[in-house]
Amino acid sequence: MALRVAVLRESMQGERRVALGPGHLPALLDAGFEIVVESGAGRGCGWSDEAYSDAGASLAPDRASLFRGARLVVAVRPPRIAELDGAERGTLLVSFLSPGAEEGLLPALADRGIDAAALERVPRTTRAQSMDALSSQATAAGYTAVLLGAARLSRFLPMLTTAAGTIRPATVLVLGAGVAGLQAIATARRLGARVQGYDIRAAAAEQVQSLGATFLHADLPGDAEVEGGYARALGESESERQLAFLAQHVARADLVITTAQIPGRPAPLLITRAMVEAMAPGSVIVDLASETGGNCELSRPGESTRHGGVSIEAPIHPASGPAQHASEMLGRNVTALLVHLRDGEGGLRFDPSDPIIDAVLTVRGGRRRSPGDPE
Repeated sequence: MALRVAVLRESMQGERRVALGPGHLPALLDAGFEIVVESGAGRGCGWSDEAYSDAGASLAPDRASLFRGARLVVAVRPPRIAELDGAERGTLLVSFLSPGAEEGLLPALADRGIDAAALERVPRTTRAQSMDALSSQATAAGYTAVLLGAARLSRFLPMLTTAAGTIRPATVLVLGAGVAGLQAIATARRLGARVQGYDIRAAAAEQVQSLGATFLHADLPGDAEVEGGYARALGESESERQLAFLAQHVARADLVITTAQIPGRPAPLLITRAMVEAMAPGSVIVDLASETGGNCELSRPGESTRHGGVSIEAPIHPASGPAQHASEMLGRNVTALLVHLRDGEGGLRFDPSDPIIDAVLTVRGGRRRSPGDPE
């Protein structure tokens, strides 16, 4: 018997991505899934309802028909509680669940008997690489950040030699050399900027330099990297040393892109009000961590603001910019995870001894759970 998968149309303003595109359906159909898509779900990516139906999906004009018989619901952003009205008990929701989840979403899912798998909790291991939605969407976010910053900047990024004289290249500083940061560095370099990259992890130096950028390292004591390749949270004295180190470089940058985040914790403060005020008028900051508190003290999530002549951009869904390619990558991640979750008897497996399932399963059997909890 085929497992029915419901594809939600995203409701958050400005969110143009979709969890599955028409191109992902053949693999899922071959794996024994049945796909029903909410009408208009792919519109933001340029994918029509007809494209989905031609690929083998059924179309649902409303949520009642979308959820009828569905064992799985897939989405990009955390859905609002009311958006899941009509979903049957035992349904598995697969989506990003943080940040941006409505307060009380997980307890409400547990109360309704809806299970949940969080895409952001896919482990960064070789076995789970094809399911790593966090990395794929960070790639899109890093790319978008540079284009957004370049559009707001009052100067060109590359050096130009013209009849009117030579224009020197802009200086772009990228704080955080994870997936988003490295993509931002690569994109800024392609556009001809002079690029610097910063990370507290010394291991990031080689990756930054391989992209043709200058690596800045504050030489903080202790091991700055934790499991999964993430940077650890700094102590108070370390944070003060970091801010003092960054102040001189931020002041000289034309465009600063911040990407530093710590899983399960507020984003670290990297740019203070005083640092913004030391930047030249016309400079730009793009804060990719605004939804988890922001790397810049003056960021306002989802808003574009100015302070002393400096533009501060704080997008809350930057990966939605190149929506089609972002959704193509995300859909591959979701497809791989769904296939992994399917058992050999036409159902879903919730085996906590499987490290991928154990990591992503956030609500199960009417209760919230953490990695390591028994089934």
